Amino acid sequence: MSPAGQARAPLGRVVTLGAFILDVLGRPVESIPPGQGSAVLQEIRATAAGTAAGPAVDLAKLGAQVSAIGAIGDDVLADIITAILRRHGIDTTGLVRKPGIQTAATILPIRPNGERPALHVPGAMTALRPADIDLAPVRACDVLLLGAPDAVGPIGGDGLGAVAQAARAGGATIVIDMLRRGSPADFERLGGLIGAADWFCPNDDQLRGLTGRADIADAIGDVLALGAGGVAVTLGADGCLVTGGDGGLLRLPAPQVDVVDTTGCGDGFDAGMIAGLLLGCGPADAARLATACGSLVATGLGSDAGITSLDDAVEFLRSAEPDAAARIEKRRAAWLT
Repeated sequence: MSPAGQARAPLGRVVTLGAFILDVLGRPVESIPPGQGSAVLQEIRATAAGTAAGPAVDLAKLGAQVSAIGAIGDDVLADIITAILRRHGIDTTGLVRKPGIQTAATILPIRPNGERPALHVPGAMTALRPADIDLAPVRACDVLLLGAPDAVGPIGGDGLGAVAQAARAGGATIVIDMLRRGSPADFERLGGLIGAADWFCPNDDQLRGLTGRADIADAIGDVLALGAGGVAVTLGADGCLVTGGDGGLLRLPAPQVDVVDTTGCGDGFDAGMIAGLLLGCGPADAARLATACGSLVATGLGSDAGITSLDDAVEFLRSAEPDAAARIEKRRAAWLT
């Protein structure tokens, strides 16, 4: 843990733009009762989720100064999402309310083994337009996370390209992640945007769906051919694949945990990757911190579970990767001073 009472500057300024979804989760759900039957669960939670909201909460816990940009409805679900984000100190002025459209929401009955079937309404998530986006925080940020360009509607291509250009002009690192599995048509539509990213961070199923490739190394090659600076692919319990500084591929294991719920593990990975990059870590150590954060999220219910602080995330990593944790600790000590 850090020294008691030691003041700390924000880890960095991050803008998360894209999917803001209210998740309602319950566990454990062994089956849906027939008719009007009922079942007693151990836990029900509501969380701010999606590939912009989920990482926003995790990044705030890790010490970043976070601003949220996206479209939500003008309903009580939007009130809940906004309240959750503000509770973590996230700037929500960039969340635009869309009258007459409900806020994106998902019901997730979590099975005893952690699997998570989903019942989803896209809602206002797809209604974001270029005129809704204030570029001032984008120009001033250190990292821009574009979460779910595949699922935010027409703005997902050229519209977000202009946002990425504004971030790049300000010197920001651009990270992109997906929400859905996608298809080669999505890859063609979003190719210019993905090619502008410093890091593209899908899961293996999403990347195969986008590229149409069976071999993950070939799929990564397709992304790099677009111009992306690096690729980090999550592999679930098997960890991740990340492109190294020498252009090779590194396979990194994930710390083992008792899985409660896999919702939001990719969001935790994104947050850890961004935190590592903000600390100045190389790709491998940033990805090691990312896998630790993703594993932590799996230990509780919902996309905001498990992660409590950067200190605790590094300490958790230490049990599996002591050398990497020591290197990250040195970076963190420099940040503290």
